Amino acid sequence: MATHVIVVENRSDWTAELPDQLVVTAADYIAGKHYAGTRGVKVINLCRSYRYLSVGYYCSLLAEARRHRVIPSVRTVLELSRKPIYELAAEDFDDSLQRLLRRREEPSLSLTILLGHCADPVFRELARQLFELFPCPMLRVELRRNSERWRLHRIRAQQLTSLSRGERALLQEALSAYLGRRWRSPPARTPARYDLAILQNPGEKLPPSNRRALQAFVRAGKRLGVDVELIARSDFSRLPEFDALFIRETTRIGDHTFRFARKAEAEGMVVIDDPDSILRCTNKVFLAELLAASGVPTPRTVIVQKERLPQVEQQLGFPVVLKIPDGAFSLGVHKARDRSELQTIGNRLLEHSELILAQEYLYTDYDWRIGILNRQPLYACQYFMSGSHWQIVKHGARGGVSEGDSRAVAIEQAPDSVVQTALRAANLIGDGLYGVDVKQNDSGVFVIEVNDNPSIDAGVEDEVLRERLYLAILEEFVRRLNRNKWR
Repeated sequence: MATHVIVVENRSDWTAELPDQLVVTAADYIAGKHYAGTRGVKVINLCRSYRYLSVGYYCSLLAEARRHRVIPSVRTVLELSRKPIYELAAEDFDDSLQRLLRRREEPSLSLTILLGHCADPVFRELARQLFELFPCPMLRVELRRNSERWRLHRIRAQQLTSLSRGERALLQEALSAYLGRRWRSPPARTPARYDLAILQNPGEKLPPSNRRALQAFVRAGKRLGVDVELIARSDFSRLPEFDALFIRETTRIGDHTFRFARKAEAEGMVVIDDPDSILRCTNKVFLAELLAASGVPTPRTVIVQKERLPQVEQQLGFPVVLKIPDGAFSLGVHKARDRSELQTIGNRLLEHSELILAQEYLYTDYDWRIGILNRQPLYACQYFMSGSHWQIVKHGARGGVSEGDSRAVAIEQAPDSVVQTALRAANLIGDGLYGVDVKQNDSGVFVIEVNDNPSIDAGVEDEVLRERLYLAILEEFVRRLNRNKWR
């Protein structure tokens, strides 16, 4: 089994001979042929596009779920997708940029960077640093000089098919050298103060925390000597004023919640939800692959591409649940009762994403939610299905929402199999705050999903712990702040 895998959309995209590597198509890699159960694989994703929910995006996403080491990572893909994000990521590069280009007099520069190499040796150090900052196999970088200072004007992923013959030869040479290196993660930065910002949206229909819960966090902060301030999207520029960020607005990749998390991390703040947790939990396809690869029990699940949609009937039967990758609060989750609904719903969802999820339908009267903080169980809650509906949250045709009842349970009274299974799932994501949804029936315990931004509402999740729930969460922020202070 090869330890190096080059993924391309079409085999004709890559013609070079590299005997120690294996070139596979994106379709084969997504389908899991030969690689899904193998760890330690290094994946070079050379797909034609990495745009959100594209085939290239999913190759990187599934590589991370399979514990493969992949470039570009999903985080790099997202950083390159929007100028405000990559400008933020490049802030620490500014001093190096001025130093490396201080003697250049032309108004602009354009560079093609291939795994940290470029054709002109004059820019070798610049290419290396930009690749360290944005680890993507092929980069096109535009730099401009303004008022005697250079700035990063634009950076984007380069397509393999657009490379010249000379650039392809350089890529092959760079690839041979690169695959011999050890892969590492960038070091974290450290904060130094004790002010906590809670990002929230007063206009959100289904926020992760209601108004009473947010005020409970403020009161808990006062008891712990932490100044808690509620902030909104418009406060992005104020983020460096704080030491920690707690996101209490529904997280989505590509919107301001992810930018807040990324900015907070870059500033050395303690942040929940951290960017990696958002990336891993927001996409259900990633979660399905991660849980399956780690042996965590889930309903039978199939990752579906358009051409494989008809096979779902034979694999899972009916009814079957179809999910978009990044839905929240039951949005984008549909039940197909027969072949006709499978085709209609599936085709509609596949118009917006290259992949969707098909899952075995398991009905239970309620779902368990186990809240987990820093790899320890925190609370347990039962969410009952909405009246005359198969989901906890029912979304009406006109935008109305109805929810089923709920009941908090002392964590020690929840079934041990439910709690332990939830812990296994959450520990695959990280050490943040997670809510793991679990179904339990006569056949066993099954994880439905892991939420990076779990609901903490006054009158629901806090029914058992009351004020202790809010104190426990803020105490974890204090613990992390104290730990970082003395590093």
